[in-house]
Order: sequence, then structure tokens, then C-alpha cells
Amino acid sequence: MTRAPDWAVEGRDWPNRGASRFVDAGGLRWHVQQLGEGPALVLLHGTGAATHSWRDIAPLLARSHSVVAMDLPGHGFTSVPRDDSGFTLPNVARSLAALLGELGIVPLALVGHSAGAAIAVRMALDGLSPPCGIVGLNSALLPFPGPLGPLAPFLARTLFHNPLALGLFNYRAGQPGAINGLIRSTGSSLDARGLDLYQRLFQSSSHLKSTIALMAHWDLDTLKRQLPQLPSPLTLIVGETDRAVPPSMTDAVRRLAPSATIVRAQGLGHLAHEEDPEKVAGLILQALAPSVS
Repeated sequence: MTRAPDWAVEGRDWPNRGASRFVDAGGLRWHVQQLGEGPALVLLHGTGAATHSWRDIAPLLARSHSVVAMDLPGHGFTSVPRDDSGFTLPNVARSLAALLGELGIVPLALVGHSAGAAIAVRMALDGLSPPCGIVGLNSALLPFPGPLGPLAPFLARTLFHNPLALGLFNYRAGQPGAINGLIRSTGSSLDARGLDLYQRLFQSSSHLKSTIALMAHWDLDTLKRQLPQLPSPLTLIVGETDRAVPPSMTDAVRRLAPSATIVRAQGLGHLAHEEDPEKVAGLILQALAPSVS
């Protein structure tokens, strides 16, 4: 049986829980967090994460902005789409636009981590809640390089339809040191609190299956072809030790997207915003300063 995270159990002491509520929009029941006042920043986490990824940086950004974060479809405490089509990049973008419409949010900017940046770019390309700018943190905007890159969606689909493999992943996530090893493989290092939150999520078969479903239905080839038409300013914050999305891929994005600029964060990995939230918050606000002035 597919088990979803229980708000009363896994969410019992969820970061920024007091800012949480549940909202129905676009055929989903969303877990949403809203903090602060002012121009709206919408935070889009990466594949496999949830609102906890913004636990320390959201309050910092909320000093000067209204911050809106949500769990992506099937992730964390947001419900799972009715069918697999709900995990495609265009449909995730549309469902997020429906959520922002329900909330009455017109964002100043979209801030996306990893796959969240791809969602932000897709929304801007499709004219859905177009922001004044997009800030991508270690943005996953291009198909992965190397001989296995084209096989990644196929491998994800294989896992998605294999209950035995999913069960093995759930079991492995519960073993001592497994999550720490996974996080370190991305070039990042988290404290015990951060590791515990990821462990809670990955022991949920619903969260894990949705993580793989997003990977299985991600179409970054189309996104790559359309990057030259991106209408929004794009700032790419790059953790120099990121081993999940090689920094060299960001240079390729800049060549494709005329509006893109790169800001390098020394000594930080794929989860840069969790490792050093103050530094990354400063970089985000610096990137948005021209839009605010």
C-alpha cells in the first residue's frame, strides 16, 4: 500500500508549521506556507524535497517580502495527482498557476531550486503567472550529460512501475547513515535536523513514488529548445561544489538564455540554501534588487 506522510506524525514539528495551511486548487490539496508581507516571492523546491527545504531561508526572505512555499504534487503533504500526466512539466506549471490564482498571489519573482527552477522557467514560457524575474538555485534546466543522460527518464519510469524497487528504496532510507550518504553525494552537508526531515519523507512510499514520477515525466529537451525565448530575467546561483547538477551545465544555460546571469557561491553544494541560508538569501535579494527599485 502506498503510504503518504501523515501531517499529525511526520509533520508534528514541521519547520514553520505555524505558517502552514491546506488549499484546494487545480485538482490537488496543497500544503502551503505563507510568511511575511510585501512583494511576493514564490519558492519552488526541487525533486524529492518539500517546504522544509526552505525552513531557514524563508524567514530571512520574509523580513522584506511575502514568501509563499508549497509542496509540489505528491511531495511532502500535497496530494498525489489523479494520473501520471499530473507530473509532466507543463501540467505541474499549470497546477501551480491554479494554486497561485486561488491564493490571489501575483509573484514578483519565482525562486526555484534544481527542478523547481525548471518549473519556474516553464511557467514563464507559458505565460503563467509571469514573474519580474526568476532566480534558480543549482538549476536543473538541461538534460543530464553523458552516455546515461538520455536513459534517465526511462530508468525513472522503470522504478516508478516497480513496487519491489520502491519498497527497497523505502527500506534503505530507514537505515542508519543512508540519507546522510545521499545528501553528501550531492556535494552538500546538512545538520541532524535537516537529515531527519529528509529521512521522514523518504520513508513515505507516496513521496518517494512522486519523486520518481517527476523524474520519469520531465521533458527538459523541449525546455532547452525554448530557453532562447525566455521572457523573464534569469539569475542562476551556482554552488561551486554541486555534484548533482554540474556547474558547467549552468554555463550552457547562459549561452542559450540571453537574459541569464550567473552568480557563483563558493564552498556550497546542491543544497546551498540549506547549508548557508543567510548567504543565499543575500544573493537572492541582490539578484532581485533591480526589479524592486
